[in-house]
Amino acid sequence: MPAVFINPKTDFAFKKIFGSKESKDILISFLNAILYYERDTIQDLVVLDPYQAPRIKGIKDSYLDVKATLQDGKTVIIEMQVLNVLGFEKRVLYNAAKAFSIQLGVGEDYTLLNPVIALTITDFEMFPSSDAPPAGKIDRVISRYRLKEKDDLTDYSDDIELVFVELPKFHKSLDELATMVDKWLYFLKCANELESVPPAMKAVPALNHAFTVAQQSKLSRKELEILEKRQMFLHDNRNAILKARQDGLKEGEQKGRQEERLEIARQLLDVLDVETICQKTGLTVAEIQLLRSTTSR
Repeated sequence: MPAVFINPKTDFAFKKIFGSKESKDILISFLNAILYYERDTIQDLVVLDPYQAPRIKGIKDSYLDVKATLQDGKTVIIEMQVLNVLGFEKRVLYNAAKAFSIQLGVGEDYTLLNPVIALTITDFEMFPSSDAPPAGKIDRVISRYRLKEKDDLTDYSDDIELVFVELPKFHKSLDELATMVDKWLYFLKCANELESVPPAMKAVPALNHAFTVAQQSKLSRKELEILEKRQMFLHDNRNAILKARQDGLKEGEQKGRQEERLEIARQLLDVLDVETICQKTGLTVAEIQLLRSTTSR
């Protein structure tokens, strides 16, 4: 019987796979691949409560999908985002700055601050290419940002680093997976479409563990209900966004046609009578009269 894997791109599934204390090996392997170019830089980490409580009254709370402290003191915050909502790019920066600032208690020295890496994974293009990439070149899937001098690009600080993974820009098939980065990106993007663990991924203990955690048959009834609600929420919101876009296009087309009819009528004002212009353009008598009065001013 084929296995059914939950979709890692939903926030509930992502937290279950990467954010539990039992999944520490999964998170270490994933972060070493994405953040450290497949080097075994992270040997250990502590998974933290992803709730970020503000230290200053009046500042809003925020929730992350996964938060961890590495053995060198760095904090990594991870967010999986499926919908491209208004202001999302500012939310990423806000969460990174908050994770950096809330490390200190009142009166503590700034030298105690440890670096923060904000890893954001999106199921949409965060930085759409303005033009088609040149032949032989592909869109960058992983982008990294730090504070730099504007002209000569010297570093100011690496205390806050923003890393973005844009899943729609990853196009490799199962047979083309060559690196750990490839395999983790493929897992995120396609795990719920598979019926079994591919041999090349099963041979990697952390990846095999991730597939085990992602098996739908291992979820409790309550977890299945939560997962279903999250999937329905995303589905409804996607449809709402799509409808808004379609309505906007229709409205734009209607405005365009109306402007075209008005321009034709404007050119016929001195040539034909009102009734004939109405027949030719489909405009009402009132619209023609209003056009005549505004044109004659």
